[in-house]
Amino acid sequence: MRGVSWAWEVVLRLILKNGRVSYESRFSVLKKYISKILLSVFIVLGLGCGQSSQESKIQRLVIAIDATFIPMSFLNDQGELDGFEVDLIKAVTKNAGFDYELVNIEWGGLFGGLITKKFDLVISSITILEERKNRMAFSIPYLQSGVAVLVRNDISNVESLEQLAEMQATIGAQINTTSYYFLQKYEGIKIKTYEKFGHAFIDLANEGNDGVVGDSVQVNYYFNKNKELSQKAKFLGSRLTSEFYGIVLRKEDVELKRKIDASLTMLIEDGTIQKLHDKWELGEFAAVPRPENSN
Repeated sequence: MRGVSWAWEVVLRLILKNGRVSYESRFSVLKKYISKILLSVFIVLGLGCGQSSQESKIQRLVIAIDATFIPMSFLNDQGELDGFEVDLIKAVTKNAGFDYELVNIEWGGLFGGLITKKFDLVISSITILEERKNRMAFSIPYLQSGVAVLVRNDISNVESLEQLAEMQATIGAQINTTSYYFLQKYEGIKIKTYEKFGHAFIDLANEGNDGVVGDSVQVNYYFNKNKELSQKAKFLGSRLTSEFYGIVLRKEDVELKRKIDASLTMLIEDGTIQKLHDKWELGEFAAVPRPENSN
């Protein structure tokens, strides 16, 4: 230990320096200086420990994500978490000065895990809704998306969900999503539910339904990445709703929210999030909002 070695070196020099004085005097001087040196060493060590303790206070956030939403978050061919939101949260935490651990959790466990403090944040294409704000806090929005509809090519003279309702069409949607709840507004539509959106899209290609409703990012991805399937379907108009996605926090974590919001604002303004949007080809129906679109 450098501090202790230095202390003994000083002691030896004092002994040599006072070599001609009496034993009692040398002992008195030695005792005096040893006390001062040890006090200095303890102060230095104490400051070092305090600094180390301060460094250890760099917060490590546990962040939950449901990696079933290509291209937002998913497991790639190597079994690793990947996607727009995986890249985004890495940039957000780094910019805010946090370390983090990203854990893959099923959708149904996200909010409960946050409230019971298993996680510090949740990011998983979660729409900012007033009813959700009653229990949780949201960051400023990082993406504007909405509902988009695909219908089979052989369905003609239809330009709206109202017309699909009139013909009592069967429309597929992933269960318990905003798209699923959106469909419930149209009484004539027969809703066919799926655990995953990809299953609804495949069923569309096999004529198991008349169309599918989903998040515009996801609909755009499946439409563009599956050329054979996309030849059998077409978009019904443009994005039908406007939704904002935010990172979810506990309501009491006010300071954490402030830091996350500041980080997101910077990443929006410097173009980082737009670059991620382009990298993951989120499409024209999804847009990076301006920072003033806060909740």
